[in-house]
Amino acid sequence: MKRILIILFLLSPIFLNAQKIGEMAPEKPPGVFPPYAWGVDLLFSDGGFGIGTFLRRSISTKITGFVDVSFSESKNEREFEYYDYWGRPITVGKENRVFILPLTLGFQYRLFEKNLTDNLRPYLHGGIGPSLAISTPYEVEFFKSFRYAKYHLGVGGYVGFGADFGLSKTSLLGLSLRYQYTKFVTEGVEHMAGQIITEINAFYVAIKIGMMF
Repeated sequence: MKRILIILFLLSPIFLNAQKIGEMAPEKPPGVFPPYAWGVDLLFSDGGFGIGTFLRRSISTKITGFVDVSFSESKNEREFEYYDYWGRPITVGKENRVFILPLTLGFQYRLFEKNLTDNLRPYLHGGIGPSLAISTPYEVEFFKSFRYAKYHLGVGGYVGFGADFGLSKTSLLGLSLRYQYTKFVTEGVEHMAGQIITEINAFYVAIKIGMMF
């Protein structure tokens, strides 16, 4: 009996330490960031390069409302570009350059805010709004062609996912992927000669650079 008591006495610190190690640390609440964010989107797609701007407003730790507008070129899947002897790009059968200018209002929903550190803040986002397509004649020099621009009204939106990075409360850096769709409510757009299209869709990669306040 004495031996058992001695053994239990010697082992008691081990059990005490084990209990302390097993205690759950209190959950760290998600960081609080400024409610507003504004910045620019650098857009990349199979149609080329684009640029946009956005304004966000946090509604809660999970929900953020936003409005953004962008400008990017759209290309038809039948386009095949090559370069002539002087290095000029030529697309056989192309009738017009087409640019998309959508205005989108939507929401983003933050994911895993209790499981990931604030250094990585992933989200889902989506929105809808009016869209304007601008077509300019391909045979006319790029800047001069805007004198002959035609405008086509549409409606559309996008869905996707992205993430903001870093712990800064003043600057914003993020990356998002999105699928954007536009349906024209007026006459369609002629990318290639003789081919009128009534809808445009594309995948975009957006690098977000901005500020929070």
